[in-house]
Amino acid sequence: MKMNIIKILVLGAIIVLGSCNKEKKQEEVAVSESTSKEHNTSISELSIYNLPAIWTTQDNKKIELKELKGDVLVMVMIYTSCKAACPRLVADMRDIETQIPESKKENVKLLLVSIDPETDTPERLKKFSIENEMESDQWLFLRGTKSDTREFAAVLAVNYKKISPMDFSHSNIISVFDQGGELVHQQEGLGVNNKETVDKIIELAH
Repeated sequence: MKMNIIKILVLGAIIVLGSCNKEKKQEEVAVSESTSKEHNTSISELSIYNLPAIWTTQDNKKIELKELKGDVLVMVMIYTSCKAACPRLVADMRDIETQIPESKKENVKLLLVSIDPETDTPERLKKFSIENEMESDQWLFLRGTKSDTREFAAVLAVNYKKISPMDFSHSNIISVFDQGGELVHQQEGLGVNNKETVDKIIELAH
């Protein structure tokens, strides 16, 4: 029941965000017609690949989520200056990564999305990835505008609030999306048993 409610919320958020941001994003990026047709094929209404936001990676490259179509996505929202929950979430992500068979890893992307894009520049995200030994092709760090980040958090049912100049309170949720960008599983909490999450990733990755 909980997952069905989340999917309904995801659909509603995607429809609203897509319509609100369509004109703005068309001005920000020009996507070739052939690429657009390729990425929009077989994307359901529930897919996060309908979202128009443009993100910047730790390598300072621009990317749309739909460019990741075809991979299983394991996603968490953090901020690099966090000293409490985020290190545990990062450790959980690394633990999940170690349990994915090598033969499956090429079909899996592990994404860390910053909730503090003002502080988390591409350079800072790159440094963070190196410090945490998250440098392989499977790892992707993303930052966006404040509004896109807030909107995307709503899609994931992640709540966050700035409580001091450098600190946020936030949900501790790891989400798994299938190859079409649909939410299929969420793990909530810190240091929890991630067997169900890992099993779902392995089941999907092929």
